[in-house]
Amino acid sequence: MAWILLLLLVAVVLGLIGAVAKGLIYLLVIGIVVFVAALALSAFRFRRTGRRPTR
Repeated sequence: MAWILLLLLVAVVLGLIGAVAKGLIYLLVIGIVVFVAALALSAFRFRRTGRRPTR
């Protein structure tokens, strides 16, 4: 869970720097990619642990 939060924090920071700094739009794109990767990772982990067979 800590890795997902760290990835989300990095995505936000990169996105802010990319949006504010002139000529660094690639950081915004990298931030968006990291954000999507963090969401996909969290969805995969939630789906894997969400379904437990009842005994």
